[in-house]
Amino acid sequence: MDLDDAPSRPNDALTELLRQDLDPFSVAELDSRIAALEGEIARTRAARDRSVNHRASADALFRR
Repeated sequence: MDLDDAPSRPNDALTELLRQDLDPFSVAELDSRIAALEGEIARTRAARDRSVNHRASADALFRR
């Protein structure tokens, strides 16, 4: 993701994360960061899946 693709809110946490300089981090710190981000990706995907499933259930209910 390029910085140009980042959300437009100036104080958005994702924007700040994308702009953070990674050079000062050790390998262990980078590994920890990757693990945390992968956990957040899984949490975000689960929330998206719940939303999609909820919407599909509602659509099915009201189509009857």
